[in-house]
Amino acid sequence: MNQYLQHFLYPSSLFVSKEPHLVKTILGSCVAVCLWDSKLKVGGINHYMLPNWNGNDLASPKYGNIAIDKLIDRMLFLGSRIDDLQAKVFGGGELMQTGNSKTLIGERNIRVARLMLEERNIPVVASSTGGKQGRKIIFFTDTGEVRHKLLDKKSI
Repeated sequence: MNQYLQHFLYPSSLFVSKEPHLVKTILGSCVAVCLWDSKLKVGGINHYMLPNWNGNDLASPKYGNIAIDKLIDRMLFLGSRIDDLQAKVFGGGELMQTGNSKTLIGERNIRVARLMLEERNIPVVASSTGGKQGRKIIFFTDTGEVRHKLLDKKSI
């Protein structure tokens, strides 16, 4: 097995590398989009907390629309072409019980990922989203493989 460099991905951040990495992150209502270039064998991942930047504070990867654009830009900067990219989407679990459907952050986070990837013609080839559980994911940037495990609320 390859010796992988390891990276833990914190919320509101993204990671892209030409070197093979094993990237780990933990998701609740947050979403991670993993992009993989099948020709160059490179990958990138983001971890965002909220669906859309409202224009008020800093345009950071805390927001899905910013995080997805930045991830695509970084992949293109490394030499990828949109046609060679595929996506895997994880997270968006609803771990908090609220009576208000407008506060379903997880569902809104999933929706922004699917819409933005569809608009850019990047196919989603795998996903594990929604539900009432969190997820631990491990992304292999050189193969595009993602291993994930469902977590109960106590372990997040």
